[in-house]
Amino acid sequence: MTTSFPMNAGDGLYSYSKNSHFQKEIIDGVKEMVRDAIIRKLDIKTILSSSNTLRITELGCSVGPNTFSSMQHIVEALKGQSILEFQIFFNDQVTNDFNTLFQSLPVDRSYYASGVPGSFYDRLFPSRSIHFLHSSCAINWFSKLPKELLDEKSPAWNKGRIHYVGASNVEIVNAYVAQFEKDMEMFFNARAEEIVPGGMMVLVTPFSGYVRLLGFFGSSLMDMVNEEKLDESLVDSFNLPLYYPSPQDMTKVLINIKSNLVDEADAKTLMMSIRSSIEGVTINHFGSKIAEEACARTIIKSEEISEWMKVNYEKPSILFVALKRK
Repeated sequence: MTTSFPMNAGDGLYSYSKNSHFQKEIIDGVKEMVRDAIIRKLDIKTILSSSNTLRITELGCSVGPNTFSSMQHIVEALKGQSILEFQIFFNDQVTNDFNTLFQSLPVDRSYYASGVPGSFYDRLFPSRSIHFLHSSCAINWFSKLPKELLDEKSPAWNKGRIHYVGASNVEIVNAYVAQFEKDMEMFFNARAEEIVPGGMMVLVTPFSGYVRLLGFFGSSLMDMVNEEKLDESLVDSFNLPLYYPSPQDMTKVLINIKSNLVDEADAKTLMMSIRSSIEGVTINHFGSKIAEEACARTIIKSEEISEWMKVNYEKPSILFVALKRK
């Protein structure tokens, strides 16, 4: 099964590479945790008993520059382990702009780079070939939308909303949770085959905070419906294929990261960051003209969003999961 939802576009209406501020804060906020996990849990001598090349993969790499920052943090943490060479596999959907990714590779990098297109809910690598796996802000994307959300006769029909957040119908939330569990089962089964014994996996994903701001984008779409610029059925049939797992959803370590975006209530910057991440799926469903106008309308609401943030906004929290393969 191949995921049909693009992670992020590098050259779309709104460049992810220039506007992924929130994703960058997450990466910077956990870099010391990644380093500590490597030092405490990764036995280099054991996993490299017959080789001097350590193979790393970044799942959901998009087009940079955040992925390069993550990889630099990891390589630096491992450099003192007497490893001679690093090979990094950058993975994302087949629709990802790998040309932009590789044209942006740091010239002073200390690793060999390769691209691996495909869904990370499927197998991507040979058995026992990966020593270290990293993924940030990616596993919250579904492999596909739950079918119940697309059925008008289903109790989970999400009329007038584009996401499960704020939905009063528990069936909608249950459909999202069930799809997340199915996806995670496929994800972990594939990784169990690919990671060498003693190898590590680090997963980072937001679970609260800016997710609730997605409702403002949905309200912009409904504004266009009320102005008869958009057919309501298009909104009713659109659901963002995103789920933000709670600490109860998976093995976890919960941390809070300080966010300048939130502390300053910089709604415009934050909404631009959200826009850059969901642009691909909105264009696929509504077309570029409607997607662009809905995003622009949401940005215009920055003052209203800022006031809401001061009263209601949760500090952004993330799940940091570090797993070692037996």
